[in-house]
Amino acid sequence: MNTHYRRTTLLLSMILVACIVSACGPAAQQPAALPSGTLRWGIEGVSDVDRLDPALVSDYQSTIAVNLIFGGLVRLDPDLAVVGDGAESWRTSADGTLYTFNLRKNLAYGDGTPVVAQDFADALRRTIAPDTGTAFAFEFLKHIVGAEALHNGQATALSGVRALDPRTLEISLDAPRGYFLSQLTYALAFVVPPGKIEADADGWVSHAFGSGPFRVKEHQDDKKLVLEGNPYYWAGPPGVANVELIFFADTAAAFTSYRAGDLDIMGSIQGGIPAERVAEARGLPDLRAASAPVLRYIGFNNRRPPFDNVYVRQAFAQAVDKQSLTQQVLSAQATSAGRILPTGFLGTSLPITSLDYDPLGARSSLGLAGYVSGSSLPPISLTYSHDTDTEKVAQFLQRNWRDTLGADVRLEGLTMDAFIARLDSMVTDSANDTSLQMYLSVWGADYPDPHNFLSLQLQSDSPYNNGHWSSAEFDRLTAEADQISDPGRAAERLRLYNQAEQIAVREVGWLPLFNPEVNILIRPTVRGLSFTPQGIIAANWTQVRIESAQR
Repeated sequence: MNTHYRRTTLLLSMILVACIVSACGPAAQQPAALPSGTLRWGIEGVSDVDRLDPALVSDYQSTIAVNLIFGGLVRLDPDLAVVGDGAESWRTSADGTLYTFNLRKNLAYGDGTPVVAQDFADALRRTIAPDTGTAFAFEFLKHIVGAEALHNGQATALSGVRALDPRTLEISLDAPRGYFLSQLTYALAFVVPPGKIEADADGWVSHAFGSGPFRVKEHQDDKKLVLEGNPYYWAGPPGVANVELIFFADTAAAFTSYRAGDLDIMGSIQGGIPAERVAEARGLPDLRAASAPVLRYIGFNNRRPPFDNVYVRQAFAQAVDKQSLTQQVLSAQATSAGRILPTGFLGTSLPITSLDYDPLGARSSLGLAGYVSGSSLPPISLTYSHDTDTEKVAQFLQRNWRDTLGADVRLEGLTMDAFIARLDSMVTDSANDTSLQMYLSVWGADYPDPHNFLSLQLQSDSPYNNGHWSSAEFDRLTAEADQISDPGRAAERLRLYNQAEQIAVREVGWLPLFNPEVNILIRPTVRGLSFTPQGIIAANWTQVRIESAQR
């Protein structure tokens, strides 16, 4: 159930980086001559990518490539509003359960084959089908009519998706879902050329293509993935001929390469700029920084003592000095978090009363739980996926809890695979003595809607609710908000989410720690790329230019 942890976490955490394409540009019925120039993009944290399949992509690095090669019905613009991509328009039924999309006349794959509505229907079916192997996809798209029957093997078709004609697609939902269009901007809903991936699964990475602005030109093992402009792209040819995605297992090497002039873009939420070089990077006009739509948090096992007691959870929350954590341990590369929704996220204009650092209050809360001091607590462990930065965060938390509460917390650092396996096991087996008690985890936005952080994560019946925190009132509020799709009721919807978030913060469903900062270096000679406060690179690829000498 925690494929998303892998997708949002490598060294520290990963944010979904969406490369958004222009909604304007000439028709591309015939191949057009492509501009020259190569954009060199550093991809840190891996030595290669092994799959380019929107239905299966599970890591940040591959997601960058997938967003350049493939496309969906809709996309996000630089203001994080949903706008058309493969669909030029759409309409929603009065009850909010039926979406009808009209495809662009000139929508085509990178080999020139037209994209038709049935391709989108087949792609959604493929993503949800159990034999594709995407456990996360069902939870993501489960409100499409027929998704559950398909995923459970009770049906072979996705009954809620129909191609009415080559350019018209209809999607039926089980109820109004105000966040559904935002979900369709994610890779799981992208269209793929029918049968092509299955026909050449091993070699697909070397010549992958979709309906996006680029297609694969060359794959050099353990070195780089070279993309070329898609001459059939509906918005017109990209402004650069090629994009080189250059792999760096060592982030320090990527920074050195950038400083040597060998990269045009580098850096991300995963720590692309080494901590010891951040001061140097901040002196560069190239630096773009913003708080990311990512939350680093502590999760508690609500089915094992002592964290089945709300006062103990509150005590541990009030004992954390988040300001010192972000300023001293994280070198000001993060913003302390008092709420679950990330800084600047939809819904954060409404205030939340947070559980701030309060040593006296922490000790008082522990007393209300019936513990004279932390030394009387049962043995407690904090488990996490081990890397250098996470280890430092864990050690800081350990000191806070010891110094404020007198609690002796044991640290348990695991490999990522081992951590994910332990976290997954909590879904069905959380009450035994070997299940995690307290864990340091992360969640990053798949789509810019409170549903992605609140309902999907903390509703009582959600498979992502590893800690099994439960509140009937939280469930009621989020369920009501989830089903509001009328734009005229948007303010009401956000108020409901805000009330639910306040409950989760007060009862410490999660203990929010910080929102990591995205640090990205973009060379000033690159024109047409923008960087939003949400940490998303948005590009109008028909207007991207490199002003240096042509490469």
